[in-house]
Amino acid sequence: MTSPFDREFLFVTGKGGVGKTTVSAALALAAAKKGRRVLIAMCNAKERLSHLLDVEPIGPRNQRILERIDAVNMTPAVALEEYGMMVLKVRSVYKAVFENRFVSAFLRGTPGIEAWSMLGKAYFHVEEQVDGRARYDLVIVDGPATGHALDMLRVPQVICDIAPPGLLRAEAEKARSLFHDRRRSAAVLVTLAEDMPANETIELHAAITKDIGLVVDTLVVNSVLPKLFKAHERDAMVDLPAKLAPGSALTSLACASRERALREETQRNAIKKLELALPALPRTTFPHLFVPEFRRSAVESLAETFG
Repeated sequence: MTSPFDREFLFVTGKGGVGKTTVSAALALAAAKKGRRVLIAMCNAKERLSHLLDVEPIGPRNQRILERIDAVNMTPAVALEEYGMMVLKVRSVYKAVFENRFVSAFLRGTPGIEAWSMLGKAYFHVEEQVDGRARYDLVIVDGPATGHALDMLRVPQVICDIAPPGLLRAEAEKARSLFHDRRRSAAVLVTLAEDMPANETIELHAAITKDIGLVVDTLVVNSVLPKLFKAHERDAMVDLPAKLAPGSALTSLACASRERALREETQRNAIKKLELALPALPRTTFPHLFVPEFRRSAVESLAETFG
């Protein structure tokens, strides 16, 4: 089975708020520990990666943040300029092409061009060579949430369908081929062990594999609480507050136990649903970490989960 660290391109996505940036950071740390040179590419995000990894704020151009790890928070305007320069090589040619008013009007009218500017930049870095060798061994896209992620991944096909033969279409065709190469590219899905994220993850898996043609490498179930109660104990904890006398000194403890028991039952049901719907998909579980502040040491401990 192909490891995520054997690939060149990983697209991390899932429902909003499930911990995609945490997973991207953990993947990058694990890959760097294996000796791989990594780029983490965020998509015009509210930047929190620098806080997680205790590094300087990350801007719209590639910057070194840790040994073997670069990062960028891509914005459409800067990404399009950089991508255009990387493809055309010469600034005068870039200005003649991308700053031409007819080309600019065409680009503005091309569906998904902002998403393509970022996805195209990430794709370019997968193929980028410096002194005859790859600049990066692995590009990790910390992608947007489900709906926007699918829209972004569909853009190469949209451009291939509507753009006339030329540079833009040729680049989109190359990116589409990369994303369809199961040896080089994959998606990593992130979810919480809750009902709504689990349902959305199952739908997302179907859309990415069937509609996009991108293989899913692994599912990360994030922030899973350790099990405190056995099945019969959970039932007892759920019923306990109602059995106490009014004003009992144990009421607060009983209510907290009830909430924990219900949370564990929710986790169990969500994980079972994922197992039944996606039985062949490799799964990694990130434990919920009881830390006063979630920083680099916490991410490093999660990175060890990848082995």
